[in-house]
Amino acid sequence: MSSHTDALVAHKHPSDFEGAKIAMWLFLFTEILLFGGLFILYAVYRFLYPVDFHNAAIELNTALGATNTLVLLTSSLTVVLSIEALQRGNRKLSLWMLGLTILCALAFLVIKYFEWSAKFHHGLYPGAEELLTHSNGEVIFFNMYYAMTGLHGVHVLVGMAILSGMFYFIARKPVDKERMGFDIIER
Repeated sequence: MSSHTDALVAHKHPSDFEGAKIAMWLFLFTEILLFGGLFILYAVYRFLYPVDFHNAAIELNTALGATNTLVLLTSSLTVVLSIEALQRGNRKLSLWMLGLTILCALAFLVIKYFEWSAKFHHGLYPGAEELLTHSNGEVIFFNMYYAMTGLHGVHVLVGMAILSGMFYFIARKPVDKERMGFDIIER
């Protein structure tokens, strides 16, 4: 009878997060495959059309691109700081950092909107008559630009939704190690 009770208690409060760890590693692996494949494809086309890719890249706004890079790096820092604060039991700081992460994601999307708007204004989008007057390499460059940055934008949107759910979850109730599964993210 005691072993039956122990089994029920074990199911009520799971402390083994092996399945979650495997799922996280599987998710990361698929992301590497997806984006890695796109970067390899970009590199191959850049090798095949070096002059065209250089000419097309001149159309990009490096200031906005650099700003977006800083925003993404900042969001990576703030999400890690949120987790660290939560692990130390500082729920208020965790929520602040999570909120900043969500704001960084929003800032990324707003900046991306302005980047894309400028390209659309100049007729540099897939299927546009203006773009079709450019060389094949430049057309490929912009098609890849929109595919890669668009896919990344979708990832940011999904991340914002997940982080917003986490924000709500953390703000609503006190969080302990058992509820959050910190074993997945502990050092």
